Amino acid sequence: MIKSIKDVNVKNKTVLVRVDYNLPYDTRGNIADDRRIRASLGTIAYLIEQRAKVVLMTHSGRPGGKIIPALSLEPAAARLSGLLKKEVVFVGECIGPKAEAAVTKANFGDVILLENLRFHAEETMNGMAFAKQLASLADLYVNESFATSHRAHASNTGICAFLPGVAGLTLLNELRAVSRALEDPAKPVVAVLGGAKVSDKIEIIQNLIDKADSMILGGGIANTFIKAKGYNTGASLVDSGHILFAGEMIELAGKKGKKLMLPVDFICGDAIENPTKVVLAADGSIPSDMAVYDVGPLSAELFAAEILQAGTVIFNGPPGVFEHAPYESGTRTVANALASSKAYTFAGGGDSAAAIEKFGCSSAISYISTGGGASLECLKGATLPGVEVLLRSDT
Repeated sequence: MIKSIKDVNVKNKTVLVRVDYNLPYDTRGNIADDRRIRASLGTIAYLIEQRAKVVLMTHSGRPGGKIIPALSLEPAAARLSGLLKKEVVFVGECIGPKAEAAVTKANFGDVILLENLRFHAEETMNGMAFAKQLASLADLYVNESFATSHRAHASNTGICAFLPGVAGLTLLNELRAVSRALEDPAKPVVAVLGGAKVSDKIEIIQNLIDKADSMILGGGIANTFIKAKGYNTGASLVDSGHILFAGEMIELAGKKGKKLMLPVDFICGDAIENPTKVVLAADGSIPSDMAVYDVGPLSAELFAAEILQAGTVIFNGPPGVFEHAPYESGTRTVANALASSKAYTFAGGGDSAAAIEKFGCSSAISYISTGGGASLECLKGATLPGVEVLLRSDT
């Protein structure tokens, strides 16, 4: 069982917290979306209340071990200060004398944000010397970053060789949400899977075909399954290396008595951006010079009806290229069904979260994951390295 910050004594302790402040910025360099900072506020506020010295560490972008000023975390420190209504001390290093001096100088109840971990190549290499330097700053390690827990990096796995570790409140919430969707779900369970390639979702499909009662497929994944059934897919994206796998899954779903739902009509276009021609096509009538970019209205309504009768819905990947107006209607219908459903609705991060946000459905979804890659691994049935080390941690 994983211990959390509420299971250990943090009073008058220096606590090193791995958060996820890998934020999107606009063209002017301003933070475009601060949801990841807001997600960490509960853990930070609790530690402040307990008079812990709070030292935050995180990454931004992929600098590859180089110092790139545009990827500095100083803007994140400023935004966090505003949200906490409390000064957050930004340190332009994450290890070394400056970081050590800032932590020593801070009072209990203060908050410090260290510079981008990935300015050091040792972070993503899980370098033990780097992990030891980070650990030397504190008495306790807290993993508050579900979104990076599927990676074995110095700041979330290596560090546990030198410090006892516990879970932050966001990480606990993520694990509970995944468990509710996968381990003890209200029936029937409906899985909605989209995305470009079957290869990206093979393990998820294999895992969920046993757990879900119905599986709804959209996007490029659906194209591959449609091809496996012998239908024409025009110029659509098809994962040609996995057509055989798709056929096997169709057969397996039948043997297991599971419902595998594919689109029956399609929105096709001659381009994703600025198409000159967009048409509605049915099975077998997709134009040879056009590609499928969204499910048609009949498919969307069938999918919505299936969602509305569910006890649990797992949403991982929109059924269309919702970012572009001609191809957004299918995803909108699915998002609205999720919002209207009385089921427990779990949505993966990444495109799933972006789609729900675009159509104004976020507040009606039971849980939206903060980590796209990490939630994918959980749906595959995998154990996250950043969580596994906490299970072994001696606190």
